[in-house]
Amino acid sequence: MFHLLLFGPGYSASHVAERARSRGMRVTAIGRSTFDDEDMVHHAIATATHILSSVPPEREGDAILSRYGQAIAEAPARWVGYLSSTGVYGDSGGAWIDESAAVAGRRPARNIADLAWQRIHPRIRVFRLPGIYGPGRSALDRLREGRAHRIALPDQVFSRIHVDDLADAVAASFDDGPPGVYNIADDLPAPQNDVVSCAAAMLGIAPPPIQTMDEAGLSEMARAFYGENRRIANGKAKRLLGWVPRHPDFRAGLRGC
Repeated sequence: MFHLLLFGPGYSASHVAERARSRGMRVTAIGRSTFDDEDMVHHAIATATHILSSVPPEREGDAILSRYGQAIAEAPARWVGYLSSTGVYGDSGGAWIDESAAVAGRRPARNIADLAWQRIHPRIRVFRLPGIYGPGRSALDRLREGRAHRIALPDQVFSRIHVDDLADAVAASFDDGPPGVYNIADDLPAPQNDVVSCAAAMLGIAPPPIQTMDEAGLSEMARAFYGENRRIANGKAKRLLGWVPRHPDFRAGLRGC
């Protein structure tokens, strides 16, 4: 039986775990409560056929690599994966970005972790992900909770991915495609304002007003989000993994939510 060892069973990784279980795979999840049980974790690493980390690095580094990186590097697993971020590309001024682009994001710890995972194992797959949304975590939910904004940056464009499409892409790589780096994004990068307006129309409510970042009272993290502008190309994952997003744009994704 195939055995998936999952570090960080959060929102995205839990959907990957569902795909694995639907294939008959056994899943072992390592969260905060079990991370320090070194005997158990080392045994799981040594016996897993598939290993996935969805744990983002902290400022001081990647906790999974720091504690268990050597064991993962020596693991007999047939597949190793890491959920990274398209934030490693930094700002492209709205240009299309594929996997050949330099790692030059504004978060050094994320850049370092992405590159370190690429070197850790000969069967590694690094999945670079844009904004992740899905049921319970979409513009629909932010509108209902009064947390949605439309910001006066008309030329700002982002890519995004529905969590089901993310999980489908990772599961597709279990069977097909070589190791390497893959961008996993939908087919239609779009301004965040368009997403919020579409979600408001679906709910039958007026969209929030256009505001500056100061008027919206955005946090420093949110301001940094709007400080970058890029379109993520997904052609490599389609060609090599045989993956096709079931939600190719944000309208389909919101309907799916």
